[in-house]
Amino acid sequence: MLYIMFLRIFVIAATNSIILFSQITLSDHLLISTNLIIIIVWNCPVLCKKVFILYNYVIDTQITHFTFTGRANIVLNLNRIFYLLSLSELIFLRYNLYSENCMVKFSKAFWVANSVELLERLAYYGVFIVITLYLSNVWGFSDIEAGLISGTFSACLYLLPTFVGALADKIGFRTSIMLAFLLLTLGYGGLGLLPTLLESAGLVHYEMTTTFTGLESSYLRWSIVPVLLLIVVGGSFIKAVISGTVARETSSETRARGYALFYMMVNIGAFLGKTVVDPLRKSMGDEGLVYLNFFAASMTLLALIIVAILYKSVKTEGKGKSFAEIGRGLLKVMSNVRLLVLILIISGFWMIQSQMYATMPKYVIRMIGEDASPGWYANVNPLVVFVLVNFITSWMKKRKALTSMTIGMLIIPLSALVMSLGTQVGSDSILGLHPVAFMMIVGIAMQAVAECFISPRFLEYFSLQSPKGEEGLYLGFSHLHSFFSYLFAFGLSGFLLDKYCPDPRTFASAEAYATATQHAHYIWYVFVGIGLISAVALLVYGYVTRKADSRKVA
Repeated sequence: MLYIMFLRIFVIAATNSIILFSQITLSDHLLISTNLIIIIVWNCPVLCKKVFILYNYVIDTQITHFTFTGRANIVLNLNRIFYLLSLSELIFLRYNLYSENCMVKFSKAFWVANSVELLERLAYYGVFIVITLYLSNVWGFSDIEAGLISGTFSACLYLLPTFVGALADKIGFRTSIMLAFLLLTLGYGGLGLLPTLLESAGLVHYEMTTTFTGLESSYLRWSIVPVLLLIVVGGSFIKAVISGTVARETSSETRARGYALFYMMVNIGAFLGKTVVDPLRKSMGDEGLVYLNFFAASMTLLALIIVAILYKSVKTEGKGKSFAEIGRGLLKVMSNVRLLVLILIISGFWMIQSQMYATMPKYVIRMIGEDASPGWYANVNPLVVFVLVNFITSWMKKRKALTSMTIGMLIIPLSALVMSLGTQVGSDSILGLHPVAFMMIVGIAMQAVAECFISPRFLEYFSLQSPKGEEGLYLGFSHLHSFFSYLFAFGLSGFLLDKYCPDPRTFASAEAYATATQHAHYIWYVFVGIGLISAVALLVYGYVTRKADSRKVA
């Protein structure tokens, strides 16, 4: 029965996704009416009935006042609501949150920590999905500079949490989490405030399109670095403290459920954060990228207030490892050749997956136009992962971790190849979508499927390769692959964009730009190559390690 409910909700979510991403046609009234009937009967009768009445009122009484575009926008926004309603029911069914006993199993600190984690992820992903656009369009950095800055920024977010976590253990989780949200609020606020100060200084003017009047050559451009450092340190505290709170506030019986809820909050925050981006960017242009940071700052400020009022947990002052111990642990992990090689191989997957943030936003906007919606395209990833991760993990549970990871690694180069086809399949729309957008969505969905095969089993394999009694130490560095991949992936993306898909504002005519971008799809060929090398390397790694293990047994 549960599988039938899952199937029903998945079909509804898929239906809404098709309508959501499709170009609205003259049959949109029939489509949305049918969709409403499905949701009213199966999902949320009271809420959807009210929306249905509102929809018909708007269409029937205001149709003469809407252009086709205006009416399409209304239908599109309504479908986004229904899409989120479908996703929300899927979330609640997936984690069985209808249980009346669910709330009593976890402490107040657990629920507060997970709630503010949602707000932090909402703020982070809202900013991060357009971080390279923000650096180029607001601050005047080139594609290469923007790639190197954002790559260093995101890489540090995966390296520092283990070290910052040691400090959090000593000063206490409540103090640490309040410090984290204070730093994040100052950081996101600074990303919004600094551009307005630069505009007041006459170095730049923000409207739909930014006009630079000296900022590109001014040393003041680099004033963004200390602001980004605030976000890096604050974000590192969050990664360490929230996951630590989940561990401390759950028992052996409730830990798996606790981490499932934690993962749910991360995915909801990631999904919702990206939905904010496109409306702001389309309505306000480059200026919207500035105001986006004020939204992020308001989310982290709200989280800070919630923590200050509601968060109470066991004090942990004086506990935890020293920085010297963690440093020695890092050296020990790095000297484990088997793990280091695996980390480097899996980094190939994350180099491709990270292009959803490094390359995709600029690529789709430059190849499709300002009507592209990179935030919504990227949301395909958390949706697919959310729906399929448990199914794939259960399906592969009787197979070895390396087998599951290998399947994922074989999928990932194919995803990059699919992304390259957007400019090669003609100019006719596919299911109402621009070919570049359609192929990008399919590619991102394929990457999500690959992630389902790789991520859970990687952590399992990583822990099994750790010396007995040192599993926690080793797992603390299990995200080193993200550090390496983000560090190089964003920089490589900047160079590739500069060569094959440069900024259209640097060209005098559309013809000149079309000539410059005729080989834009070559960008994805580079990542096809990286994916193939990584997949072959993992196959070789599996063969060599099996031989080595068999010799040990003999």
